[in-house]
Amino acid sequence: MIARSRQVALVLTAVLAAGAACQAHEHESPGRPAPSADGARGFTLVASGDVLPHTSIIDRARFDAGGTGYDFRPMLAGVRPVVSRADLALCHMETVYGADGNYTGYPAFKSPPEVAAGLAATGYDGCSTASNHSLDDGAAGILRTLDALDRAGVRHAGSARTEAEARAVTVLRAGAAQVAHLAYTYDTNGYPLPPGQPWAVNLIDGNRILADARAARQAGADVVVVSLHWGTEWQDAPDERQLTLARELTAARTGDRPDVDLILGTHAHVPQAYEKVNGTWVVYGMGDQIAGAMNNHQGAQDPRGNQSTLGRFTFTPPAKPGGRWAVTKAEFVPQLFDVDAGRVVNLNQVIAQGADLGAVRDRIRDVVLSRGAAQDGLVMGK
Repeated sequence: MIARSRQVALVLTAVLAAGAACQAHEHESPGRPAPSADGARGFTLVASGDVLPHTSIIDRARFDAGGTGYDFRPMLAGVRPVVSRADLALCHMETVYGADGNYTGYPAFKSPPEVAAGLAATGYDGCSTASNHSLDDGAAGILRTLDALDRAGVRHAGSARTEAEARAVTVLRAGAAQVAHLAYTYDTNGYPLPPGQPWAVNLIDGNRILADARAARQAGADVVVVSLHWGTEWQDAPDERQLTLARELTAARTGDRPDVDLILGTHAHVPQAYEKVNGTWVVYGMGDQIAGAMNNHQGAQDPRGNQSTLGRFTFTPPAKPGGRWAVTKAEFVPQLFDVDAGRVVNLNQVIAQGADLGAVRDRIRDVVLSRGAAQDGLVMGK
């Protein structure tokens, strides 16, 4: 690990400098879809995995802030060019925020609220917030987290401060499209929902997800994206519950359109496959984008816990009103969180600069493509 980090350190400066140089033109990406015949333009959506600040991550953010406060921007700078160029970028905020220096890592997380500012500076527009750690500090943790995301201008879905907020649909603009973002978790680690607040965290229920998706569509959403915190930790392959729910959600249709247009999975700590199911892309698990050194169920440090992907999907407007916004290009970008350098690394960028990380990238690629996604057009992007 140390030897690898030294290799990464040699190229990080060049990569980040290149990212900084492109920031002035980041909204002029030639890869964006062209307008349709009626003038509507398509859009690109980028999504990434779990932000899970262990104590070592909190310490690193304090170091990057010069010992005063916490700065998560340097940690994420390596993927800023990819994230900020998207029309819509979604993250997964797995933990809740603490206050007044009372910040903790595993097992009950309370992260510095400065995480939100770091996500916003990287270019994220919204985050899913439903996870098994959503109730690590009860209703107060949810309140602090959503307040901080609001201050940073990052939208959120999956947990709520009020019943009215829980009933509202998070809708984000992406090009000419209105995109609804729904989010749910399999559990809250045994923590009960707060008294009188059964709506505080969205729990996975297939019927409820489809009802919410249909309501979002009826309210005007062109695209419905569902984030699911699910799966079996440390398992590269999706489990049976993931497979069953993915089939159920993607099979549901209203009229000529599916009820769900994209599924984004988190929780397993490791990258999992992408698959087109019933004509809809499913990312079973993106892996941890930010996390400290991870130990698996056998108690051994497992480098897979710091590997992940960014998903990038290009949506094209329908030929006629009321049709489906179709994904016409599907990509994944392999990532690594270098625990020694304390940085998220776009593996394709650093490999292009000479870092010897090809085996890590290739392992991620093999897992991502393990269910035949290449035959449906999924490619590895930069």
